[in-house]
Amino acid sequence: MNHTSKELVERSAELRALLNKASHAYYVLDSPLMEDEIYDRLYRELLDIENKNPLLITTDSPSQRLGGLPSKGFSSTRHRIPLLSLDNAFDFEDLKNWYQKVNKFLELSSASKEILNLFSMVGELKIDGNAIALSYVEGLLVKAATRGDGSTGEEITSNIRTISSIPLRLHLNNPPSWLEVRGEAFIPNQIFKLINEEKYKKNISLFANPRNACAGTLRQLDSKIVAKRKLDFFAYTLHLPNDWEPNDSELKQPKTQWEALKWLQKVGFKVNPNAELLKNLNEIKNFFNKWELKRNQLPYETDGLVVKINDFDLQKIAGFTQKAPRWAIALKYPAEQIPTTLKKLTWQVGRTGVITPVAEFEPVALAGTTVSRATLHNADRLEKLDLHSSDTIIIRKAGEIIPEVVKVLKDLRVKNASRLELPKSCPQCNSKLIKEDNQCSTKCINSCCPAIIKGTIKHWSSKNAMDIEGLGNKLIEQLVNRKILSSISDLYKLDLDALASLDRMGEKSAENLISAITKSKQKNWTRQLYGLGINHIGEANAKALAKNFPDISLLSDVSFKDPEKITAIFGIGDEIRQSLQQWFSSSSNQQLIQDLKNEGITLKASTSNLTLVNNNKIDNKIFVVTGSLPSLSRNEVKALIEQYGGKVNTSVSSKTNFLVAGTDAGSKLEKAKKLGIQIINEFELKKILIPNSPTNSNAT
Repeated sequence: MNHTSKELVERSAELRALLNKASHAYYVLDSPLMEDEIYDRLYRELLDIENKNPLLITTDSPSQRLGGLPSKGFSSTRHRIPLLSLDNAFDFEDLKNWYQKVNKFLELSSASKEILNLFSMVGELKIDGNAIALSYVEGLLVKAATRGDGSTGEEITSNIRTISSIPLRLHLNNPPSWLEVRGEAFIPNQIFKLINEEKYKKNISLFANPRNACAGTLRQLDSKIVAKRKLDFFAYTLHLPNDWEPNDSELKQPKTQWEALKWLQKVGFKVNPNAELLKNLNEIKNFFNKWELKRNQLPYETDGLVVKINDFDLQKIAGFTQKAPRWAIALKYPAEQIPTTLKKLTWQVGRTGVITPVAEFEPVALAGTTVSRATLHNADRLEKLDLHSSDTIIIRKAGEIIPEVVKVLKDLRVKNASRLELPKSCPQCNSKLIKEDNQCSTKCINSCCPAIIKGTIKHWSSKNAMDIEGLGNKLIEQLVNRKILSSISDLYKLDLDALASLDRMGEKSAENLISAITKSKQKNWTRQLYGLGINHIGEANAKALAKNFPDISLLSDVSFKDPEKITAIFGIGDEIRQSLQQWFSSSSNQQLIQDLKNEGITLKASTSNLTLVNNNKIDNKIFVVTGSLPSLSRNEVKALIEQYGGKVNTSVSSKTNFLVAGTDAGSKLEKAKKLGIQIINEFELKKILIPNSPTNSNAT
């Protein structure tokens, strides 16, 4: 792999880690780390890297997922129709690229050229609030939920019912059997100001911006508090049964987004009045520029606009990517930039020994939060910026989860200021640093470096590796600093007395951790291989290697004696072959393998996983899944069926062999009954797939 590719490998790993941390803080902890524009810019950077380098895509990448997990403070609910996020454009060149791609996609996909003449668009202001899914049955509001991970959200019906702009009953004489409405809940600017004034009087921490205030309000367990904060709501999307026929001719089934907005207004919803029907890119540009100038006059926050293909038939043809509709995009307003004064550089040492410079500067308020640190990524970036002590630097929140140093104002440089450079020795262990040829990174190569040991243990115990619950970063810091741990194999030698003596670690917590560590021995070979942290081997590559080489000894032998077998695997190249050879050449790694085996970590596949699973009973049979199942998610069901040779479709037809039905099954269940398709539940599915499995007999 060339110089640039090595840099991208390290950069993509950093982006994944930071984005996942931010997602967890936002969706689970209710404590956002950064503004949306920062996350969006960094997410786009990661997507650009992965699109150009598909081998860098791992299963823990934010691109493989739609979003975060629902808060445990509310019950979860599955969306009838996924509530997806949008891809982003940050300038008109991005918008032009989207327009050309979707146009080309429609031309290739559409059998009728006439339909392409309908390629008008609707421009809507992007309200800076929180996406909400509303469910109506026979015209009555029965459920409201947050976006969550796109397929499952938090059920917050009692809170949403307090919003006066959301109708509890549709203004329809002949309502459809069901209706899904999507829109944005938000707090008007004036209300936000009053809320913060009240919090200030009570000496309570203020909300950073209206969006955070809205998110915090929607998660209140007391709906009376929600009512006092006077949230508002704009509806922007609807989903209706295809066979619904209204009594009122003016409320016919909408065929375009523009008609849908009008339809929503007529049945009682508040729709943003500033939407426009747009014919081409120039009209979109004019619409964007107009509201960039006028948005400060609005009584609510907006951070850009949303562009949607108007015609629903074209939307269906355009379809979706894994995470977003192709037929819509968000065009964001540019981020602000602020000057500040550099205080000092500090140095982070990563799991692989890479040294990353971090600029620490005078705190500044930027896009709703206070920031004081920014990573510079590598020595090349430091060299390019030409930083000197006490420099005046420009900071922005764009493209990074943590703020980015854009440039240095050299005209304001202090006389005789000293130039800042990377250290010659590791700031953690004082070993000499090296920079290999054709690499931008500077590394510590001391395998006993405390920072490397900590990073290695953190990776081994992470959720997608051995998933050792209770082994947090602070605890790992203590264990390594006290020299209790010097290797991942030492985890399996920990005793209760040593753990119970640590700060904030009582006997019960120590027992739970020992249990979790012992349980991790049962993790499969793929997780074990990924957890070893071999350079360039993410989850996807670990899965491919583990499938072809079911034992670490075999993988080691092939790496040296028959390396062509490694590069023959789809997606595995010379860089990974070289990385494996380097890792297995290390005597300390060979000792680690032996130590792990001595502790009961097999480093090989179990016997049941050595052959491809096959079940002739469902070979090429077609399944459709509907409703909520007791213990499996939709993705888990799909993976299980495909593992045993079946196929999963999204819609019921005469070719469907089985309908797997859970609770709240809808129209698919009725259609399956009419077609005489075999209907089974989760318990029956497991019995079909694995006839002799010890399935829970109480499953429904």
